[in-house]
Formats: sequence, structure tokens, C-alpha cells
Amino acid sequence: MDEIKRGKIKSIISWTIAFILATFYVLVSVLPFIFMVINSFKERFEMLVKGVFELPDSLNLSNFTGVLTGGFWNYFKNSVIVLAISLALLLMISACASYPLARFKFKLANPLYALIVACMSIPLHITLIPVFKMAQKTHMYDTIWALIGPYVAFGIPISVFILTSFMKSIPREIEESAEIDGCNKYMMFTRIMLPLSKAGLSTLAIYNGVNMWNEFSFAYTLTQSIENRTLPLAVWEFQGQYSMNTPMIMAVLTLSVLPMIIMFIFFQDKLVKGMTAGAIKG
Repeated sequence: MDEIKRGKIKSIISWTIAFILATFYVLVSVLPFIFMVINSFKERFEMLVKGVFELPDSLNLSNFTGVLTGGFWNYFKNSVIVLAISLALLLMISACASYPLARFKFKLANPLYALIVACMSIPLHITLIPVFKMAQKTHMYDTIWALIGPYVAFGIPISVFILTSFMKSIPREIEESAEIDGCNKYMMFTRIMLPLSKAGLSTLAIYNGVNMWNEFSFAYTLTQSIENRTLPLAVWEFQGQYSMNTPMIMAVLTLSVLPMIIMFIFFQDKLVKGMTAGAIKG
């Protein structure tokens, strides 16, 4: 009986600590977002007169109107184009590289995999000058196309690392059955491995998509004109333009994070499935 009581007490303590930590994490994550949204509807000096977490006197949409008519759509369009192309290329290249590393047996498999994983340790900032010079020589400087290469290149190591482990966890019996039915390697990859890897690909799409959407260093280094800049630079530009109008800046931030929140709402089940599958199988 004493052991049962001790077990119950330990369980209660563990759940209490977990609840406290989860509550703290939720507060740290949610409060900045609440602060941002509430103050984006306030008048210019309303934040100074009232508390920052107090509701606005009225639903003021002038901040959002001013942002949307101030060139925001151009930044948004550039970010969507860069994200769509970069993400499509990244997932395609990562899947094509992960399949042979996970399934084929050849001498260079382990060295290649180790080399790709080692590239995860390369700091982004030491590549800014070489990439800048490369963009100038290829006449892609100050275009949105200059961002696609670095985004894909820096996303490949972590994507191949995760996707290779995910594909290794798929039972080989499925491939053996398909081979008996007459499937070649190409058909196995397109009709079996890719559909079975949807959870892993969805996880990588969300993870890399958020990183690309919020990337600042390459966007700032490789673009100069306003018509070729992406959304993170819109926040920077508007911050300089409306430095004394905090609610306007909050409106820019709200509009910037809204697409990622919508994407997460629609794909959160696939993200959880991908993370759970990797944890169980890998």
C-alpha cells in the first residue's frame, strides 16, 4: 500500500510540474501575440494613455488600411513566390536524395550522408559575402530569384537528415511486394515511398516554410530595391517609416504572421503525425 501511495504522490507531483511548465510556456508564447493583436487596433497615442493589454476603445481598422495601401502587397507577393518555388524545389531535392540514402547500398552512402549532415553546422552568416558575389556575377542581385538558391541550399541538410530517417522506418516488405508486382525503382519511389512519406514531407514543409517566410539576412543582403524585397524587410521598412506609430507597426506584424498561423491551423494534424511517426519509428 505504501508503494501505491508513493506512486500516486509521484504521479500527482509530476503532473503538477508538467501543468505549471505547460502553463508558463503557453503564457510566454501567447501573451506577445495577444499584445500585438490588441495594440494593432488602437489609435496612435492610445497605448501611451491606457495599458498595453487593455482593449481598444473602438475597432480601429485604419492601421491595417494604411499598411495594405502602403506597399504591403508587393512584399507579400514576393514572399509567396519565393516560398512556393523554394519549398517545392527543397522537398523535391530532399526526397530524391533521401530515397537512395535510405534504401540503396553503395560505398559512398555513409560518407555522403555524413557530409550532408555535417553541412548543418555551417553558420549562415559566413556565406553572405560569397553568396552576394555569386549573385552579382550571375546578374541575379536585387531580384527575388537570388533568394531561392540559398533558401534551398540551407534547407537541404536538415531535410535530408529527417527524411532519410523517416524513409528508413518504412517496412521493406512493402517494396518487396511491389517489386514482385513488377515495380521498378522509379515507380517504387513515386507510387510507394512518396505517398508513405507524406507526414514527413508535411513536417518539413511547415518547418522550412516558417524559416523561409521569416528569413531576413539573405533577403537584406541580396535585394536592394523595394519592389524586390520580401515580407521580413517590410517589417523593417515600416518600422523605420512609422517609428513613432507603434500600433501601425503592430498591424504590420499581425499581417506578417497571419499566413503562417493559417497554414499551421490547416496542417497541424499532419505536423503532429509526422513528429509522432518519427518519434515512434526512428
